[in-house]
Amino acid sequence: MSAVQTDSAFVQFDTPEAGIRALSKLLDNYARIYGLNTVRGLIARYAPASENNTAAYAGAVASALGVSPDEAIDVQARKTDLIAAIIKHENGLNPYSVATIKTGVSMA
Repeated sequence: MSAVQTDSAFVQFDTPEAGIRALSKLLDNYARIYGLNTVRGLIARYAPASENNTAAYAGAVASALGVSPDEAIDVQARKTDLIAAIIKHENGLNPYSVATIKTGVSMA
């Protein structure tokens, strides 16, 4: 987490890897604590309908993973692809390499 936070709605990080680490830990918790193992379940928790078009978000992420939104996935095994798809949906593109994403995940 960055020492200076200029956005009261979202936490800011010093490096992409630190932000990816945080997302990786969230996904781990969603799977472990809440038993979420579908893209729809994960995205509904991460990007609730009160703030997002969750159905479209889940559809985009599921499509990127080549699964249906309600298909059970191994969150650990698909985490790099899942994070890349979330980043792309949030930003319109994914500026980070697979190596950067894997580094962030390994920090979790």
